[in-house]
Amino acid sequence: MEASLSALAPQLQQARPGPLVPVLPALRALLPQRGLRPGTAVSVGGDTALLLTLASAATAAGTWCGAIGLGGLGLVAAAELGVRLDRFVLVESPGERWPEVVAAMADAFGILLVRPVGPVGGAVAARLGAVARRTGCVLLVAGPWPGAQVCLEVVDRSWTGVGRGRGRLRARRIQVTAAGRGAAARSRTVALWLPDENGTISPVEPLVTGTGPVATGARAPLAVV
Repeated sequence: MEASLSALAPQLQQARPGPLVPVLPALRALLPQRGLRPGTAVSVGGDTALLLTLASAATAAGTWCGAIGLGGLGLVAAAELGVRLDRFVLVESPGERWPEVVAAMADAFGILLVRPVGPVGGAVAARLGAVARRTGCVLLVAGPWPGAQVCLEVVDRSWTGVGRGRGRLRARRIQVTAAGRGAAARSRTVALWLPDENGTISPVEPLVTGTGPVATGARAPLAVV
C-alpha cells in the first residue's frame, strides 16, 4: 500500500482541496458551511448513494478520492452518481487494519470514504481525526463516528413510478436529517431527489398543488446502490 501511494503521489498531490471542498448545489443545505471543511469527519448513515454523492463534485474539480471497506461497491453506480473514476481508488477489504489504511491514504487523498470494520472506539477516531487535520483530508464515514463535525442520517426513502404492483422506477426521494457540533449543532431536515427523473440530484421543491412535487424531463438511467 505505501509503495503504491508513493508511486502515485505526484499525481495525487496535483489537486488537493482548497479552503472548502465543493459539494453539489443540492447538498449544500446539509452542511453548515455549504461545503466540506478539510480535516473534518462527516458521519453518513443509512445510504451509500449519499456517501458517494458527497464526493462527486470534488472529484469533478480534480480531487482524488479513496474508498476503504466498501466491498461490493458498484463502480458503474458510482459513476452515474457523478464520481470521476479516473480519480477514484477502491480498497475493498482492508480487514481489521482499516485504521492503518486510512492513515496511510490520508497523506495523498483529499477525500476518503470509509466503512469501518465494527464499532469505532473514541481512541481510534481521535487518532484518525488528528491525521485528517494534519493532512487536510475529509473523512466521509459510513455509520457513526465519535466526534464527527456533521452527522447525516437518511431517515426515509421512497421511489416514484411504481403503481399497483407494477411500473418503472423513475426517481428516488430521500429525507436527510443533519446535525453535529459547533455551527452544525442545529438539527435540520432536507428532502432530496437522489436521483430525480433526469438522473440528477436535486432538492425536492415545495408542494404547489395537492398532487405533490413532480419531476419533468426525459428519463435517464438510474443508479441503485
